[in-house]
Amino acid sequence: MSRTSRIGQMVEPALDEDASRERAIVRASVIGILANVFLAAFKAVVGVLSHSIAVVLDAVNNLSDAASSIVTIVGAKLARKEPDKKHPFGHGRIEYLSAMVIALLVLYAGTASLTESVKKILQPETPDYSPAALVILASAVAVKLVLSRYVGSVGQRVHSDSLVNSGKDAAMDAAISASTLAAAAVYLTTHISLEAWLGAVISGIIIKSGVEMLRETLSRILGEGADATLARGITETVCSFPGVSGAYDLVLHNYGPDTFQGSIHIEVPDVWSANQLDECIREITLAVFQKHHVLLAAIGVYAVNTRDTRVAEIRETLKQAALRHPYILQMHGFFLNEEKKTIRYDVIVSFDAPDRAAAYREVLQEAKALYPDYQFQITMDTDFSEA
Repeated sequence: MSRTSRIGQMVEPALDEDASRERAIVRASVIGILANVFLAAFKAVVGVLSHSIAVVLDAVNNLSDAASSIVTIVGAKLARKEPDKKHPFGHGRIEYLSAMVIALLVLYAGTASLTESVKKILQPETPDYSPAALVILASAVAVKLVLSRYVGSVGQRVHSDSLVNSGKDAAMDAAISASTLAAAAVYLTTHISLEAWLGAVISGIIIKSGVEMLRETLSRILGEGADATLARGITETVCSFPGVSGAYDLVLHNYGPDTFQGSIHIEVPDVWSANQLDECIREITLAVFQKHHVLLAAIGVYAVNTRDTRVAEIRETLKQAALRHPYILQMHGFFLNEEKKTIRYDVIVSFDAPDRAAAYREVLQEAKALYPDYQFQITMDTDFSEA
């Protein structure tokens, strides 16, 4: 199979999947916009006629939700722009920026509504609930619950933070509208108005939600560790190839939802030819992309001793010595060069170690004591997918 056909096998399905993902995001967002504009119009009318600050604020919140859906659509469209010289890894991270904008819109809506609620607490108005207003509010609860489930499920399926946030926001809106109905019931039965206070509580919930959304989005922009399930799946796929005795040092870089590039090291026999190695690396790259939608931009190599049976005993002794240390998670990449009297391997030191450098030095000193006739080249490694 030619290199061109290999690239075609990798790129064409990815393009089709991205296009399908964008259509799903846009469709869910358009439905969200229509539903929120419809609800906002009715709630605004009801709120003004009934002098209900809580209902008016709920209407404003629906408008902010519609604006969030517009931002989601724009973000999804821009994220699919082709890579260019300035952005060779594509524009997928724009979706994280759009999710951040949505979080800021939610924060703004919460802050503005809190200001209005405080004003109404200081200068209260008597609400006037009509049967029509209560029916509309009840309908809004049902619409928001359905919208929350739909948008949230689509967001989970296509891994869109913006849609997931919108789904959570819709569920919160349903709870808010339900609480407004409860306040109306209290007023109709006791003539005690809780409108302004309820508005303040609603504002607090909105602000809290915005802060949580912003924190999650900023965490993704800063760069989170790879999902443990994904990392484990990639490693298993790589190790399934004949001759590959181990896969280590997986590093994944996220360039947008479901868009990863990375690198990995593989252990292969020291007798393999360059042609065998090249063919194996190409096959691994293709398999990982097709199965996990991850492009391994680089695959490093660890040679495994196959000509000296004594090496296996030395390796096992050093491995057990290293793993006796509480913060050493793994040893790999072992190779013994008898001619040069050198031993090289990597040890993974946990992030939980109070002093990772000290843990590494202990392993090095013990190895030297076990085999003083050899020079050691031990690398302190990091497991970037450590859960």
